[in-house]
Amino acid sequence: MLANMACSLIEHKRINTTVAKAKALRKYIEPLVTKSKADTTHSRRVVFSYLKQKEAVTELFKEVSVKVADRPGGYTRIIKTGNRLGDNAEMCMIELVDYNEIYTSGETKKKKSRRGAKKKSSVGDVAAAAASDAAETVAESSETVADAVEETIEEAKDEITDSASESEKEDENPASEDEKA
Repeated sequence: MLANMACSLIEHKRINTTVAKAKALRKYIEPLVTKSKADTTHSRRVVFSYLKQKEAVTELFKEVSVKVADRPGGYTRIIKTGNRLGDNAEMCMIELVDYNEIYTSGETKKKKSRRGAKKKSSVGDVAAAAASDAAETVAESSETVADAVEETIEEAKDEITDSASESEKEDENPASEDEKA
């Protein structure tokens, strides 16, 4: 039963089963995925002795092992889905971690484009557009700040010249009053 469930999991990337079977399957399949990282004749024969299906072994070594090459362990995830109506058994979904688009947010999975389909803008294009918008905003705000600084400098110069001319006038007035007296 575990060999058949493991082959189904490798083929479909996720299966629905009971929690007890999923926990047993996790202990059965995790060492096989670890063995598939080393693509040698010996490891293929060992995995084949557990799985007994050539297609599943081929897919495990070609697709799955490439995706999990940098992962040190924890290749499966168990997500509980509630109880079964007939016998109230705890049900769950067991899946290969790197094949879930929701949790991995599509970073590692690349879609193949079909002929005639319109190309969507990639994340890089969106990021570049956002960066250029931000640069324009910063440039506009820096120009505004530069204009404000120039106005402040002009006002300060005017105030300094006004105060200097007033102090000169005050200096001249006491001297003229002394002469008058």
